[in-house]
Amino acid sequence: ALQLMTGTTAAYLAADAAADLFPDVPNGKYALLSGHGTRPGRAVPAEGGYRVSGQWQFASGMAHATHIHSAIQVEDTGELRVLAMPKSQVTLDGNWDVLGLRATHSIDYHCTDVYVPHEYTYDATTSTPVNGGAVYRIGLVNMSAIGHTGWALGVGRRLLDELKRVAAARTGSRGAAVDTSQFHAEYATAEAGLRAARAWVNDVWQDVEKTLDRGELPSTEQDTLIRLVLNHTTSTVCEVGRTVHRWAGSAAIRRGPVDRFLRDLGTGAQHITSSPVVLQNCGKWLSGARPDARWSFLDLT
Repeated sequence: ALQLMTGTTAAYLAADAAADLFPDVPNGKYALLSGHGTRPGRAVPAEGGYRVSGQWQFASGMAHATHIHSAIQVEDTGELRVLAMPKSQVTLDGNWDVLGLRATHSIDYHCTDVYVPHEYTYDATTSTPVNGGAVYRIGLVNMSAIGHTGWALGVGRRLLDELKRVAAARTGSRGAAVDTSQFHAEYATAEAGLRAARAWVNDVWQDVEKTLDRGELPSTEQDTLIRLVLNHTTSTVCEVGRTVHRWAGSAAIRRGPVDRFLRDLGTGAQHITSSPVVLQNCGKWLSGARPDARWSFLDLT
């Protein structure tokens, strides 16, 4: 999360602001950003910038951050922008009391009437980086999809590896469920599902990389598949999690890796990028119901 918000801020901010936050000096310390981008705050235009107020949620990595990354909506014009400002200018609500992903410290935060210079904001939908390479032409939401997709694949892989360790420890004991043909069949099915999802992820992103290498922007179909492959991968890993929970026995309920990753999966799968509404929008475009629509964040417009 910190890499996503720090990297995109460095890529999209105006040159002077980027140079201030990310000084190019030996052993220099640069800004680390955390925040939230799907619920915009209110930005009232002021001389040279905006007066910003708002309340944001799920600021993953906030404990490590020096600066805040937040979506804002400009009053009157409705323009969506993203700001970067010192963490000291917001109030941290510290309310991350959750079942899983506890270590992300994804707390809520708010501010009231804080001045932010215009050059420390950027167009939330931009696909034209000021700094950085071709990958930043995919835009903020697609950059986020890389992280969420990789997270889902990693959790699925770890859960199956942990179940394999549980099975090895229990095989040969009296009445061991892991010695049954049903366990072997379900493990194989889960392995196949995860590997198939990973193969499709690679296929979708290799196609996007080829487009970027040609100096082009992703098409609406590619934008759709980026969102769909994330949704599909998350759903597939949820099925993997159900298989692991069914066969891991006490390892799934006592403190340990299986328990922790099942809780992390249950929490992470609730992320808005994998929501049913995004899946519905993917279907609208792919089925031809909205052939002229384009993606704006997670909505078809």
